[in-house]
Amino acid sequence: MRRIIISYIVPLLLLLAIETHAHNVTRLLASHPSFSSFNHFLTQTHLADEINRRTTITVCAVDNSVMSALTSKGYTISTLKNILSLHVLLDYFDAKKLHQIRDGSALAATLFQATGAAPGTTGFVNITDLKGGKVGFGPDGGDPSSFFVKPIEAVPYNISIIQINKVLPSETASAPTPAPAEMNITGIMSAHGCKVFAEALLANPGATKTYQESVEGGMTVFCPGDDAMKGFLPKYKNLTAPKKEAFLDFLAVPTYYSMAMLKSNNGPMNTLATDGANKYELTVQNDGEKVTIRTRINTVKIIDTLIDDQPLAIYATDKVLLPRELFKASAVEAPAPAPAPEDGDVADSPKPAKGKAKGKKKKAAPSPDSDSYDESDSPAEGPDGDADDATADEAGAVRIIGGAKAGLVVSLICLFASSSWLL
Repeated sequence: MRRIIISYIVPLLLLLAIETHAHNVTRLLASHPSFSSFNHFLTQTHLADEINRRTTITVCAVDNSVMSALTSKGYTISTLKNILSLHVLLDYFDAKKLHQIRDGSALAATLFQATGAAPGTTGFVNITDLKGGKVGFGPDGGDPSSFFVKPIEAVPYNISIIQINKVLPSETASAPTPAPAEMNITGIMSAHGCKVFAEALLANPGATKTYQESVEGGMTVFCPGDDAMKGFLPKYKNLTAPKKEAFLDFLAVPTYYSMAMLKSNNGPMNTLATDGANKYELTVQNDGEKVTIRTRINTVKIIDTLIDDQPLAIYATDKVLLPRELFKASAVEAPAPAPAPEDGDVADSPKPAKGKAKGKKKKAAPSPDSDSYDESDSPAEGPDGDADDATADEAGAVRIIGGAKAGLVVSLICLFASSSWLL
């Protein structure tokens, strides 16, 4: 009987030891300001999303001075993407592994090779252990041209971020890429019920440029309908110029998602405004047959598809999605029972912030047709925290313990209890 019990307990213990880790490369680099430029272009080129979707990966980062020299050459965003994708190795190399390479050298595939744009083996990087403890990086068949400096961050066996001293040379990666035919983004919006948002976008040259440059690599926009945007304009006009640009960038995701892809990719997503510590994330969540987009401040529904033609998708939403970095939920009291509104869905009232309701006059709950928000000069935290931010800051890893594990814990307790009775 003891053997039977042990045969159950051991697998349970092994399953409980398993942890699911998800990494976010921009968060990992956010605490290293000397790599802020590299981090910025990982987002702008959409490589950050590709890195976050993969495991067993190594990012060879260069500091701001090296990135400054690279960007001064006038490369297009597509060419920069090719160059930086050559610095993302599809294998895990931390400092220890780099100094213990079998036979002194290893050939690693990169994201550039995985795109299919690299002919032959031009998308591979040769890693070589050299005399004096140095580790060199170079093209396949060529001499090492860049050298390992130090480890930066690591989530063991998932992602390693290391510093190298120079950009890896590649004539193929740095070759000019043909520019795609420009799409009239604001024209599409204006013709399909998002004219007010389109006008706000056209009036902001910085955001307009970001949108236009991002289409090439894939982009999804969540555009508020005209009625929703008109009601929001007074708040929008009170934002500072940088906050206006950040807000407009926040409503676009640097990846193409069809409706089917959105439904199968629920969870947090980076936006065009995501840059290092300023997260500006949104979360996609199915609601029956509908798709909702939410932040800590509010939730909106996709009500129409303006265009779905890869690499661009634009969806209309019933309300304006609000980033927590620019707005904060108003403290509200749960209202007394009142007659149900005649039309429309009743918006959920945000929870009051802990410890801030005392001594203040309580406000009535917002009406169903308007969102409740106040402008905040600094990022405002949500009322009770949020599961999306349950991150291990020191490693940038998300540790998820699901209901299945909770069930395993209960099963384990029951088995121990039964074992004491049986034995």
